[in-house]
Amino acid sequence: METDEEEQRVTPFQLQFDKPVASQIKIAEWNPEKDLLAMVTEDSKILLHRFNWQRLWTISPGKCITSLCWRPDGKAIAVGLEDGTVSLHDVENGKLLRSLKSHTVAVVSLNWEEDGQMTRDEYGSHSVYEDRTSRFFPPPPRVPRMPGLVSGETGFMDDSEDSFRELSNSSQQRFNILCSGDKDGFICFSIFGIFPIGKINIHNFGAASPLKNTEAECRLLNASVYKVALSKDLCHLIVMCSGELIEDREESENRQMTEPGMHGLHCIVLDTSIFWKRKSELHQVAQQASNIEELAEVIRSSISVMHKEWSDAMRTFHDKFDSLSNLIVDHGLQSSPQEEFLSLLGGARTSPAVHQFLVNSLGEVGVKRVSKAVCGAGKELQLIILNHLQPAAEIIAFRMGELRGLSRWRARYQGIGLDETLINNATEKAGMILVQVERFIRVLSSVLQQFSNFFNWLLKCIKLLNSEPSDHHLLLYNSELVVIFLKFLYDQDPVKQLLEVSEADESIEVGLETVQRVRELVQFGGFSDCEHLQRTLAKEFQQMESSFKEAFQMPFTTISRKIVCEDSLPLCPLPPLSASLSTSIPMSVSYYEDASHSVPHQTRQHMFLDYISFHIPDESFSGMENCIGIVRGIMHDSSIVKRGYTSVEAVLLCIPVGYYCVDLSLYKESQIVLLLNETTTTSESAGDACMMIVQANDLPFVSITRSTSLNYWNLHQLKDSVVHLQMENEKVRSIPHSVIAPLAVSSSRGVACVFAARKRALVYILEEDEDEVSDSE
Repeated sequence: METDEEEQRVTPFQLQFDKPVASQIKIAEWNPEKDLLAMVTEDSKILLHRFNWQRLWTISPGKCITSLCWRPDGKAIAVGLEDGTVSLHDVENGKLLRSLKSHTVAVVSLNWEEDGQMTRDEYGSHSVYEDRTSRFFPPPPRVPRMPGLVSGETGFMDDSEDSFRELSNSSQQRFNILCSGDKDGFICFSIFGIFPIGKINIHNFGAASPLKNTEAECRLLNASVYKVALSKDLCHLIVMCSGELIEDREESENRQMTEPGMHGLHCIVLDTSIFWKRKSELHQVAQQASNIEELAEVIRSSISVMHKEWSDAMRTFHDKFDSLSNLIVDHGLQSSPQEEFLSLLGGARTSPAVHQFLVNSLGEVGVKRVSKAVCGAGKELQLIILNHLQPAAEIIAFRMGELRGLSRWRARYQGIGLDETLINNATEKAGMILVQVERFIRVLSSVLQQFSNFFNWLLKCIKLLNSEPSDHHLLLYNSELVVIFLKFLYDQDPVKQLLEVSEADESIEVGLETVQRVRELVQFGGFSDCEHLQRTLAKEFQQMESSFKEAFQMPFTTISRKIVCEDSLPLCPLPPLSASLSTSIPMSVSYYEDASHSVPHQTRQHMFLDYISFHIPDESFSGMENCIGIVRGIMHDSSIVKRGYTSVEAVLLCIPVGYYCVDLSLYKESQIVLLLNETTTTSESAGDACMMIVQANDLPFVSITRSTSLNYWNLHQLKDSVVHLQMENEKVRSIPHSVIAPLAVSSSRGVACVFAARKRALVYILEEDEDEVSDSE
């Protein structure tokens, strides 16, 4: 009878399946919108599985993966790497969409949160920002593919791939922020995961002292981020980190106050309400700026591809024609190839060197081969301009015009750093790139015409030297153009000159008359740059990019300054040697709607209650071994408390005897899922484990009072009020394996994935049905 009752008690969750895994898993996250589980293996491969365990794809970034999170709509996944890179991958095929090098060290935590409310203006009505670009322009061009490569051999997108276009189409997304924290204490913010909008260092924050009745500030020394969690209203960021909390006094006094016991786990609350207050403005700026940056990449790649194609064609030309110089020297002549060709054009006697070159070295086949290479490359360049470079430049100019209009609305956009002067300068540079593109088109067309004319003349000369009949209709040429080609194009390359950035500060020679006409045009307004004709296309693009960077850096700097530290809470001391191991401390942060208070629209951002749960290391407090701390309400400042909200509350849970906590995760409706292993194992058995769900709302939370000593850890107040969990009183599922972290829980799907030490994955259904009890009976 007891056995039957025990079976019914310990099997409340249905085991969906138990599958082997090829490699041990170190990170796992469920997709918030689809039945997909992303896992990172110990050798840093990313696996994506369906709920039925069908594998969709596997990718390997080639670097150690340190963190992972999903975009809120589940269409992209962010991956934090050991070198500080955050890469975004498409959920459909795992292909790389974008990489951001926001950090210099390992990205240990990622959190991607979207605004839970519809965007409203200051009068309370819904406001939707329309991106007007699609009304005037066709879809934006793609990055051109490098010649000679098949799809997939470069990082360039195929024409058939719409992944990045959807990623960049932020007008169809709710406003969202990707937060990333590294082990050196830096936290970066990017809108839609692609437009950097802020960066802070938690070492630089001065938080109000936890001491009562003091105006002193405290700072963290040697801080390292473990977890970042942005609230659903984007107004607060909770940072779990380690470090030494000291009062911000003179350095000498700090050294005297700093004690070994002050190194511990801290919770910091940052005020990020600028994201909520200015989300409409930030959405519009990020929409335009991120698309501009992507189109700038199209221009960069177009110039690079064109430079390579043209250089290859010119190499083919010079490989053939440079041999004429050697023949001239061998025949003891003092002339140049151009002079020899001009002599031939003028009807003089053909020199032996030219005759040998045209008839034997080059020949009709050689001329046609070189002509095909040069003219073919020229046509490819014209197609790249038509399909990629010019459309990208036109759309950039339009989008910069949109930003220019926004920057003039100073009341709304100056506050987020959209500087009118910088935007005006960037807009002018965007216009100048169009001028440079137009000039390049004309230069290229003229060069191709003269090359074609020169090759036709050579073919006719070769036929005459070989006494072959020539088709006058197919070999028409202009003698004047041949002269111009030999004087200005034979050993010069104006196309290449426009496509490359010279290290020396060289400029294109422009006639005085043209310079004067440009200066006269400046008087009419519209632009102020009189020297743009002296720059190459590549140099103009370089200056345009620099102006964009300067203009977009201002919002980044402005928003970074408006993110401030609102509060800090010392949680528990950490052992001195745990600095490198603390990332393995089980912890979870989540936000739940607080329905206990009705909140007006103006304070909508305070409708959420934060919960923080973490395992307290056994060495932290004497007499408090094997405990889990749960803290709630830390982001409720004093002004909210006055309106009826509770202050910071906490509770300590003691794990049942014979078990220890492997991992934990906050679940929906203020529940916490605990993954526990047995502490006693024998050599014959690897030990068993269990999964437990605790209803946090029902726990006896105790208000935490601010301490009177800087060295006093707040949770130590709860030493005499520890709640001892009992297996028979909670929902518990036994697991016939020894388990390891991570525990992957999906609140939207109501499932949990547990990984056994013997390389197995077990998926459980956390949502109980009424039929399950009768089935277990």
